[in-house]
Amino acid sequence: MFQILEKKSLNASVDYFKILAPAVAKKARPGQFIILRIDDKGERIPLTIAEYNADEGSVSIIVQKVGASTTALGQLKAGDYLKDFVGPLGTASHLDGYNRVAVVGGGLGCAIAYPQAKYLHERGTYVDIIAGFRSKDLIILEKEMRSCCSNLIILTDDGSNGNKGLVTDGLKNLIESGTKYDLVIAIGPPIMMKFVSKLTLEYGIKTTVSLNPIMIDGTGMCGGCRVTVGGETKFACIHGPDFDGHKVDFDELIRRNRTYLNEERIKIEQHSCNLMKKQTSSE
Repeated sequence: MFQILEKKSLNASVDYFKILAPAVAKKARPGQFIILRIDDKGERIPLTIAEYNADEGSVSIIVQKVGASTTALGQLKAGDYLKDFVGPLGTASHLDGYNRVAVVGGGLGCAIAYPQAKYLHERGTYVDIIAGFRSKDLIILEKEMRSCCSNLIILTDDGSNGNKGLVTDGLKNLIESGTKYDLVIAIGPPIMMKFVSKLTLEYGIKTTVSLNPIMIDGTGMCGGCRVTVGGETKFACIHGPDFDGHKVDFDELIRRNRTYLNEERIKIEQHSCNLMKKQTSSE
């Protein structure tokens, strides 16, 4: 069992958890992920490691409540326990040897982009972060991102934070102003990563993306997380999750990620009904 040491809300739909998991914390690196289960009957949920502290033995994750399992996870509090917390899984990001890097995060992708930016910044790399959100109310980790970069640009789709635009707008402006990047890291919705990669291809800038396909076992055995990169089949859980953004078949990834949308909708409706029944019976 793995105890929740800390829980806090980052916005209406996103929660931060710090979990006591010494063995995972000891080996974790930026870009890797864990798979957790809430209880014996729980769904396996893959989540990227947001922070880790080997001395404390803690691993932090950031969770958006979008389905039945993540909604149930959001109901837990500090002091509660998780049944399983397996990791670190995946291949750690290759972040050494760069002078200037642009880290581009979209929405919850900023939770994954943050540890990569932090790692680079701590090693003397000049880091620009461009973060995009739908609205001001959904902005997360602003303080944390600002602490690990030389320049933070936050844009919103609706301009509610006073800076309207897409992350591609922010990145293009920096490139065309003469900023020279050794690497661009893009993490967020597949459609965002697709267009960031198209932009950087025009300028010949190396670009890595972190892919989030449907995943089950996390060890390469099930094949559920297969993606096409450079015309070859790869498994995101063992070959990734980081890949060359200029070689990823994003259209295929987007189609595969929509495979179980109807089943997910039915499950969350059932979960909501069960919650209502429990509330009614307790009144």
